[in-house]
Amino acid sequence: MAIIKEVRGYTPVIGEGTFVAETAVIVGNVTVGRGCSIWYHAVLRGDVNAIRIGDRTNIQDGAVLHSTYDLAAHPSQTIIGNDVTVGHNAIIHGAIIEDDCLIGMGSTVLDNAVVGTGCIIAANALIPANAKLEPNGLYAGVPAKRIKEVTPEQREEVIRRGTRDYQIYASWFK
Repeated sequence: MAIIKEVRGYTPVIGEGTFVAETAVIVGNVTVGRGCSIWYHAVLRGDVNAIRIGDRTNIQDGAVLHSTYDLAAHPSQTIIGNDVTVGHNAIIHGAIIEDDCLIGMGSTVLDNAVVGTGCIIAANALIPANAKLEPNGLYAGVPAKRIKEVTPEQREEVIRRGTRDYQIYASWFK
């Protein structure tokens, strides 16, 4: 059974039709939208500040979502939009990920960064704190740089297919 735990008076809210794997951990001030999937060993730790996840978003195995304390000099919240794929072992720490994005496996997105709508973040990329990524870009590297524009075909094949596929995968486990 997944660990879903109240912390500091906040109880996680899980949307209708969302799959949560048995080894996932969701604690504190976390809201997960409808039709999402939270996979094995993913950790959504809303103990120090809020985590908000939109609809049809998948948080894959081993991903970690956290933020910076709300009473810190520079607090952060993790806000993830609709139809987002967060790849295996990715870290999102207090960043905003807008709708229709793919966050690649092993990538890291740091505090108060904003990943614009329609972006693809390559595997193992590092998005530094406070970075503002333009929408519809492919970003790669350490630190990540914009490589090129995401085409409509890539948006359909890479981003939208990923969210659709993960809804199918989740249905196998319900």
